[in-house]
Amino acid sequence: MGSHDTSAHSTASSRKGAENHPRSRTRVAGVVHDNVRHTTRFTVVGNHLTQHATLSLVAIGLGAHIQSLPAGSPVDIKSLADRFPEGTTRIAAGLRELEAHGYLRRTRERTGNGRVLTRTVSCNHPGRTGGDRDGDGTGTGTGGAGRPKAPVRRAKTDPRPPAHSPEAPKRRALPAVPQPAYPAPGLLVTALDVLSGLRREDPRLHLSATDAEHLAPGVATWLERELTPAEVRHVLTFDLPREPLRRPAALLAHRLNAQLPPLPPFRTPNETPAVRHPLQNCETCDHAYRAPEPGTCGSCTPQANMTGSAMGSLPA
Repeated sequence: MGSHDTSAHSTASSRKGAENHPRSRTRVAGVVHDNVRHTTRFTVVGNHLTQHATLSLVAIGLGAHIQSLPAGSPVDIKSLADRFPEGTTRIAAGLRELEAHGYLRRTRERTGNGRVLTRTVSCNHPGRTGGDRDGDGTGTGTGGAGRPKAPVRRAKTDPRPPAHSPEAPKRRALPAVPQPAYPAPGLLVTALDVLSGLRREDPRLHLSATDAEHLAPGVATWLERELTPAEVRHVLTFDLPREPLRRPAALLAHRLNAQLPPLPPFRTPNETPAVRHPLQNCETCDHAYRAPEPGTCGSCTPQANMTGSAMGSLPA
C-alpha cells in the first residue's frame, strides 16, 4: 500500500475560473475602449469617414463636425475658423478634401437681387442619396430634444435585384481646383463665360453645368492673378491630346492646378503700372522704338537738334 507507481500519470491540477488560462494574458499595447451607450445628443458617423485611408485628420474632423450640426448651421470657412483653432488655410484645404471625396457638395446660386451665395450639402455616405432617411436627415439619434418618432412600416419587396437593371457605375469626383482669395461675383461670372466658350475652340470641351460650377473658382484664381480671359482660354485649349477626351472636366482641373501662374508683384494702392507705348518707326533712321506719338528715336533726336542749330548759325 505504501508503494508509489512511477509509471502512472500525475493528476493535472484543476483551474479555478480563468486562472492559468492560456488566453488570459493582459494586453499591453493598443487602444482599450470603455464605452457607454448614448441615449441623447449623439450622431452616427460611418467608419468610411473616420477611418478614411487618404483624408487628413483635419478633413476627417471637419466631416464629423459638419455631420453633427443641424440643418441651416453656417459651415463657411470664416465660421469654422472662429470655432476651431486651425486657421483658414487648413480649414479651406480640409473642405476641399471632403468635396473631392464626395462628402461635401458646394454650389453657387444667384439670388433675385443679384448676389451669389454658396450652398453646402453634407453627404454622410458619398455615392448614395438620402431618399430613405428618417426625420430631417441630420443623422442625430432619437434621444434629442424631440420625441422619438414611431417606426414606419414599409411594404415587403423582393430583395433580389432585377436581372435587366444593372447598377450604374459610380462617377469619380473631379480633382480639386485652386480657390480665389476674393471670389467676387463679377469674377465668377467671367470665369463661367470662359468655360462656356471653350467648346467653340474645341467641341470636345463641352462641359455640364455641374462641371462648370466646379471649375469656375479655378479659372477665377487665374483671372485674379492678372491674366486676361483670352490668355486663360489659350492655356486650357493649347496642345490638347488628339484622342477623344473621356473626362474633359478632369483634364481642365489638372491644367488649372499644374500650370497655376505665380502671384503678381505687390503694388501699393497709389502705384500705377508702367505705361507701355506703341511701337513707332523713327523718321530719321527708320528703327523701331516706343513712344506715344510718331517722331524720332532717342539716338537721332540730339543729332537733329545739333543739325538745326548749325543750320541756324550759317550766314544768309
